[in-house]
This record gives sequence, structure tokens and C-alpha cells, in this order.
Amino acid sequence: MSLKKIVILFSGEGSNLENLIKKLHQKSVTVVGAITNNPDAKGIQKAKNLGIGVTILDHKEFNSREAFDTKLVEIIQSLEVDLTVLAGFMRILTPVFTGQIKAINIHPSLLPLFKGANALERSFESKMKVGGVSVHYVVTEIDAGEIIFQKCFDKSDMDFSTFKKNIQACEYEIFPKAVISSLNL
Repeated sequence: MSLKKIVILFSGEGSNLENLIKKLHQKSVTVVGAITNNPDAKGIQKAKNLGIGVTILDHKEFNSREAFDTKLVEIIQSLEVDLTVLAGFMRILTPVFTGQIKAINIHPSLLPLFKGANALERSFESKMKVGGVSVHYVVTEIDAGEIIFQKCFDKSDMDFSTFKKNIQACEYEIFPKAVISSLNL
């Protein structure tokens, strides 16, 4: 049986990218590549160190979001993947992308709360007694797709550094499970 194929999109550190590659590549799925919109992303070297090729598609080289998304879709479709995984991909995607690509995204809050940017900080600063993460399908509306998995923890008496570490631990735990679930494996 051949493994299902995924591509991972990222913009920064690449910690979730690295976690997914280590936990899933050539075990549950084949990571056929990674794509970043940031030529300076630290995740580029992490992917390469793990034997995964990276395509750099600098969004600053495009006149519009739609033009960027058109090229992004073209690249993803050429890879013939079963799923696109957004792991810290910091771009608002247009219907050009969402109408053609099956994708999931990780978000550092318990959706539907704290959608969009700065969710980690807004969740920490909220009066909620818990923090957590969500993995959801990507749709045109930001962070509004069907939720696949969520995990929460008690955030009482935590400073921001500890809160952030707990968020990352939850991401590392549920993101690989969500990829597998999304592929019906």
C-alpha cells in the first residue's frame, strides 16, 4: 500500500513542520515537500535537515493575494498531494486557494474564540480558565472551518512563557493525529 502524500506550508520557525515530519514522514504519510512564503524562514533549514525539499514562494513578488494563491495552487496541484497542511503559514488565503485545495490548519486557541492574528496573546490575556489549540479545515473565512481536533489545559497561575510551551505541547500532540484523521487513515 502506498502512503498518502502531504505538503506542508509554513512561514516561520518551522517547529510544527519539524514535528510533523519526524512523527509522520514515511510512517503514516509521505511529506512530498514544504512551501514557504518567507525566504528567511528558519523552518527552511529544519525541513532540509530532515530531507524534505522546500519551495520558496515569496508573496512580496506578487501583485495580489489572488496572484500568489494562483501560483501556490499550481505548485500544490503539481505535487498531487492528498492533503495540504498549514503549519504556521501566515497568509490569508483567497477563494482561489480555498476553492481548489483540501487543507487543514493549526490555530493556537480554542476556536471559535480568538480567530485570526495574535490568538496566542489574546487567549493568554483572556479571563478564560483554559487555553488550548484547534486543528480545523481551511475555508475562505479565517479560522472558521470545521474543527477536527481540540485540546485544552488549565492555565491558572501561568506566565506567558509557560502558557506558550503548553500550547506548543498540545500542537505537537494533536496535529499529527489531525493529519491522519483528515486522510481517513
